[in-house]
Amino acid sequence: MSDHSLQEDFLVVLSSRTENRLGRDFVVLAPPQAGPTQIGQMEEDPTLHRRLLADSQRLRGRIYLQDGAIREDALTLDGRHIQPADDRSWHLLTIDRERQVTACIRYLAHPAGISYSDLEVSRAILHQPPPFEERVRRSVQAEVAKSNALGFSYVELGGWVVGEELRCSTEAIRMLLMMYSLSQLLGGAIALSTATTRHNSSSILRRTGGKSLMESGSELAPYYDPNYNCEMEMLTFDSRSPNPRYTGWIREFQVALLQIPVIAPSIIPADFSLLNLHRAIERLEDQGTERVTDSLVASR
Repeated sequence: MSDHSLQEDFLVVLSSRTENRLGRDFVVLAPPQAGPTQIGQMEEDPTLHRRLLADSQRLRGRIYLQDGAIREDALTLDGRHIQPADDRSWHLLTIDRERQVTACIRYLAHPAGISYSDLEVSRAILHQPPPFEERVRRSVQAEVAKSNALGFSYVELGGWVVGEELRCSTEAIRMLLMMYSLSQLLGGAIALSTATTRHNSSSILRRTGGKSLMESGSELAPYYDPNYNCEMEMLTFDSRSPNPRYTGWIREFQVALLQIPVIAPSIIPADFSLLNLHRAIERLEDQGTERVTDSLVASR
């Protein structure tokens, strides 16, 4: 049996655990070097991870091209729309019965202390007038400070695409609610999304709990993005406060996330997670630098 067939069989077995509960299959792709989490059945499979990520990039490329958001020269020869954030992010994928990716969204969690210039949004608005860019910078910096004070991650949501066959379904809302569930299980998040008004994307984000980015007490107005040839809105989310009408769904998805397949390109062993590393250093800090170094080397 070929490696590809083995991967397909593996994906069928994993995703079938949640098919009845959720109606359609979800698969999560973990970023490189993701440590142990409370979500999913994490499996290290670099080949399957690459294949599913490439499939989601092809879906994104096809939809963006059809919508006139990008030109054909923005795609690779095999039709993928690749963004730098892809390889550093979590990805939630909807998979159909033929094991094809039919919807996707990207969850880029930043470490504490991230600077504004290192955020994707700082590059997304480079072509905007300086006064608007400055307002965005001040507002986002305040949001980052808020997430740091709460001990949350600052997250940028992007790459959100729903295939044509799911446009009249609840899939778009299901994916956003799953993002709330994911962020809660990963320790909480303040999130930002630059959302197009096309296909009612920004209005769907508002329905689930998104709010306009604020600066000095006023909302930041929508803006035209020449890179994607469309009007965009900047919406912020707090993982603690989704729309109350969807609380039951989010709890349901949290339960499902314990069973959803999580495909990782690599996994840090549990005994070398950052949390355990911190605890090891605390236990050994009075025993001298040499003992600490020896202990950490032995735990690899």
